[in-house]
Amino acid sequence: MQKAIVALTFAQYAVRPFFEDCEAPENAVRLLAAVCLCFLTAINCISTKWAMKIQDVFTIAKLTALVSIILAGMYFMATESLDNFQNPWEGDYALSSLAYAFYSGLFAFGGWNYLNFVTEELENPYKNLPRAIWIAMPMVTGIYVFVNMAYFAVVSRQEMLASIAVAVSFGNRMFGSVAWLIPIFVALSTFGGVNGILFTSARLFSTGAQEGHLPAWFSLVHVDRQTPIPALIFTCITSIIMLLSADVFVLINYFSQILWLSVAASIAGLLWLRISKPNMPRPIKVNLALPIIFLICCLGLVLLPSFTEPFNLLVGLAITLSGVPVYYVCIVWRSNKQTKNVIMHWIERGCQILFNAAFVDCHHDRKREREFSEMQTSIEDKSVSH
Repeated sequence: MQKAIVALTFAQYAVRPFFEDCEAPENAVRLLAAVCLCFLTAINCISTKWAMKIQDVFTIAKLTALVSIILAGMYFMATESLDNFQNPWEGDYALSSLAYAFYSGLFAFGGWNYLNFVTEELENPYKNLPRAIWIAMPMVTGIYVFVNMAYFAVVSRQEMLASIAVAVSFGNRMFGSVAWLIPIFVALSTFGGVNGILFTSARLFSTGAQEGHLPAWFSLVHVDRQTPIPALIFTCITSIIMLLSADVFVLINYFSQILWLSVAASIAGLLWLRISKPNMPRPIKVNLALPIIFLICCLGLVLLPSFTEPFNLLVGLAITLSGVPVYYVCIVWRSNKQTKNVIMHWIERGCQILFNAAFVDCHHDRKREREFSEMQTSIEDKSVSH
């Protein structure tokens, strides 16, 4: 869903120079977003190196746009009045409104968790993963705080609420004849964002399949290019389906409900493991107060909007629970009743032939480990019974 949101944002900014005096047609925005998703999926399927080069180039474009906005905002604050900062705390402080405000804000800062999806391809992850998080988080937070300050200084509250593309309103006010560059740079930024999310989320599906939590064909990779083509294509298709709604804020609210519900469940599971299995190896440890506070915040983000709009929570729960029958049909039944799951076998074979793909070695290693563990458990059970 996040890929669809960022792709729609890319499309809205990309078509903005062609529709300066009116809103762009929704179908044109959706079509361009779909083209963006399909093109980047193809790149990620062809070569990981190409995907990383695109990420590097468009990250530079993103930083260029952000630094330009920050510098222009600083110039405006130094030379013009700061009327827009009067009564900064005026607003709607209802609990549901605060939660929705956090949804939009946290979505913008949501890249913090995507590095965790590619730890399998990260060198020395126990050292480099925390280092990357501690370096990147303050830097990204600082940049976006300054960008928002620039927006608030230049664009009035009424203009901001009425504008779909705030950066365009900012550029028209500050950059004059070259204001058309701002939507282009923002489009480039979001284009790179879609590429990064596609790259990481496909690895998440692949890792889930390797662990036996998703259908095995998600873990298939191209024999030469080593790219998870089935996972990438599935991610692209589901993202295109999400484009049926062109309202970015509706998608953000649905996505945030699902995201923070899932994060809360994950944190609760980690706390339970900390209590039930205290001797498990844990290369990365934090004080228990941190996950407990984080869990409380996540529950607040999920529950507060539900008092006024419970439908969003119900939709989020329905989307999350839709994975339960998939798990039973594709995983549990496959391991217990091979004859009942011929369809999954043919899907795997079809993907192998169609995409010239094979299972990665770690999949077989983990499968053998699970089979060995199950065999040991069976032997122990038999010895106990005798």
